[in-house]
Amino acid sequence: MEEKEFQSWVRANAAARERMEQMTAGLSEKELSLPMDSGWTPSAALAHLAFWDARAIILIRKWQKEGVGPSPTDTDVINDSVCELSRAIPPRAAVALALRKAAELDAIVEKLSPEWVDKILTFGTAVHLKRFTHRNEHLDEIEKALGTKK
Repeated sequence: MEEKEFQSWVRANAAARERMEQMTAGLSEKELSLPMDSGWTPSAALAHLAFWDARAIILIRKWQKEGVGPSPTDTDVINDSVCELSRAIPPRAAVALALRKAAELDAIVEKLSPEWVDKILTFGTAVHLKRFTHRNEHLDEIEKALGTKK
């Protein structure tokens, strides 16, 4: 992995996290609870992001102790399971959790050595270091549900 490219990922992760923070700062409980596609709400989508960031944090820490390896998942089953649980989290708590986990993961990713980045990209494909793609996808969906997407 080229350092310049990796640093662009770090900046894009931070920008997506900042976008999440700015977007959610002024949202009401009602707005965070608006229905979205497939049973999701904005706050549930944020809790979903927190879940995937938390999973990445746990795997990276595990790999730093035991070595990088596979961690297969059935993403659709996990997402369907997380949806109901995510809706049970109070909206403001989901926002706080998403922001906290995003910041925690971004700090971990930013400190990874080039060797670790290469190991994760090669053997740890269950963790996506370009978190901005996932975050922005769901932030776009939230903006669409709120009617603020341009």
